[in-house]
Amino acid sequence: MQFNSFSAAQVRIARPTDKFEEVIKFYERGLGLERLTDFENHNGYTGVILGIPNAAYHLEFTKHAKGSPCPAPTEDNLLVFYIPDKEEIDRVADRLLGMGYPDVPPENNYWKEKGITIEDPDGWRIVLMNTNGI
Repeated sequence: MQFNSFSAAQVRIARPTDKFEEVIKFYERGLGLERLTDFENHNGYTGVILGIPNAAYHLEFTKHAKGSPCPAPTEDNLLVFYIPDKEEIDRVADRLLGMGYPDVPPENNYWKEKGITIEDPDGWRIVLMNTNGI
């Protein structure tokens, strides 16, 4: 079976939240992503786009004027950041801990081997995964 190829210039993961400012603080100040752009009241939506400059992937968080309910999925729905420097992982985890976000036990123990799992303000989980030796 042959599959067609697929090409994309950019990937963005977009998610609504009712904890807009808390989520921005978690990803921008805590994790250390840069604010690439933001927008206000675009058809009732306000949002921010965060990421690593010059990378082809971004996170977008939005809120709607009428609310943006966003229950978190299972504990194994993860956004994984592969980071080669273990000391950087520890710095980010310590900074998030200081902001009130401790590490949590992952559902899948694989992530415990070289990673740290942390829940954001909405209960969505990120993994800071060390790539050294992978």
